[in-house]
Amino acid sequence: MRSIVYRIHTWLGMIVAVPVLAWASSGLLYAWPNTIEGGSVTNIEAAKVVITPAEAMARANEFAGRRLPLTALTLLMSEGTPVYQAVGGMGADSLLIDAGTGVVSKAPPPLPLTRYFRQAHFYFFAGSWQVPLLILFAALASASALSGIYLNLNLWLRRW
Repeated sequence: MRSIVYRIHTWLGMIVAVPVLAWASSGLLYAWPNTIEGGSVTNIEAAKVVITPAEAMARANEFAGRRLPLTALTLLMSEGTPVYQAVGGMGADSLLIDAGTGVVSKAPPPLPLTRYFRQAHFYFFAGSWQVPLLILFAALASASALSGIYLNLNLWLRRW
């Protein structure tokens, strides 16, 4: 029984190691702001903010010609101008709404490191399979941890 659990634990460890490595390395990129685009942190100039968040969302919907499934609206500074970033759906695409004038534009395509961060950290590459894939890898990681605990307990009980 122990040899079967040992083999299962080894294979689970190898399978789970790849997504865990991608997740950890993408999180490390996020911890270093200058490695992904928009890396500089600038104070928002409140006096330049004229458009309210509700108006920004309405303008984003108007720009798209439909009601967008917005999941986040962030106020940030971009090139010295306060803008709202409206993120929709799974967060892959976004619109920028100038907080002073209300002009809407599509966000530029992300740089390679930012794309890697989004794909690896949030599993955007999986599309509609994102949640089932995360659940599967969490279950495999749990099975790997439990089999490791079993093997350690087995080892220590044999020594006693």
